[in-house]
Amino acid sequence: MDTSGAQEYDRLQELKTFDETKAGVKGLVDSGLQKIPKIFVRPAEELAKDLNYKRAQIEVPVIDLGGLEKTHRHKQIVEEVRIASETWGFFRVVNHGISLNVLDEMLDAIQKFNEQDVEEKKKYYTRDNTRRVRFNSNFDLFASRTASWRDSLAISFLDPDQINSDDLPAICRKSVIEYSKLVNNLGNILFGLLSEALGLEPEYLRNMDCSEGQRFLCHYYPACPEPELTLGTAKHSDLGFLTILLQNQIDGLQIFFQNQWVDVQPIRGALVINIGDLLQLVSNGKFTSNKHRVVANRLGPRISIACFFSGPINMDEVFYGPIKELISEENPPIYKEILLSDYIAKAFTVGIDENFLVNYCKG
Repeated sequence: MDTSGAQEYDRLQELKTFDETKAGVKGLVDSGLQKIPKIFVRPAEELAKDLNYKRAQIEVPVIDLGGLEKTHRHKQIVEEVRIASETWGFFRVVNHGISLNVLDEMLDAIQKFNEQDVEEKKKYYTRDNTRRVRFNSNFDLFASRTASWRDSLAISFLDPDQINSDDLPAICRKSVIEYSKLVNNLGNILFGLLSEALGLEPEYLRNMDCSEGQRFLCHYYPACPEPELTLGTAKHSDLGFLTILLQNQIDGLQIFFQNQWVDVQPIRGALVINIGDLLQLVSNGKFTSNKHRVVANRLGPRISIACFFSGPINMDEVFYGPIKELISEENPPIYKEILLSDYIAKAFTVGIDENFLVNYCKG
């Protein structure tokens, strides 16, 4: 007798039951559970495959942005950004202009949001992607193969100066508004450096509206009783142009580099920068959008705040393809031109897909 349908139904029911609590993974932890529910347990073959990977003892590049306005140092920084973007697709920045106090307050605000009374959090719990402020656990809960051990607060805005502060939870409103303006400024600086690293004018990527469509994903990863069986975030690459990540001092972020997992150790005050799929596309593969994940941890909570720059996602008829100045007979386009709204819609439909760029955008 075929029982696969019954098993599938049970899983779906378990997902629905979990989702309907609107309390997220933290709700499970608060209930005192000692074993993680089946919906979070990775398949046996996936766990076995992980055992074959080496754990690398190498460090993700750290780039000091101090002295950027000085000609000699500026050229040096552009070169460091170029090398890191072509090889790793990741780098960390220090002396980036955002004070330690602002960073700490932002991390603290997101922790307070997640640790406030659950009834207050439930007001923001939704799977409606058109809502500017959304709290839930796993945006792709019903599409992914395995649920991940995290809760998330998503905040979308077109312009940090025009966000309706009333939409934001009161407990983190002030910190989000302050941090969003500063991280937007840093994003513009980085797009200038990335443009120069491609041999283009500093304003090139900004003029393509790459720095538009700012979105925060604020993740809360509770301590996990069985971290070896699950993940905080599955292996993926980021869909947008660029991501700026703020994280607390509990590690978990790993980059897949040269067929091995590399731990990105937190540096207090540093921000993690990574190239997204759209920047790999417009650079025609010159820059690398690298795979990464977050492992679960017996310690917690781990807090991270990712700021994604994804372009003007609410505008119709916006197309992106390889930049013409980077194309030649020797370097033909390897990606097709895509309609941004279709690309984003498709990404939300399939959930986290580690091969999305190849599957959807390859020429």
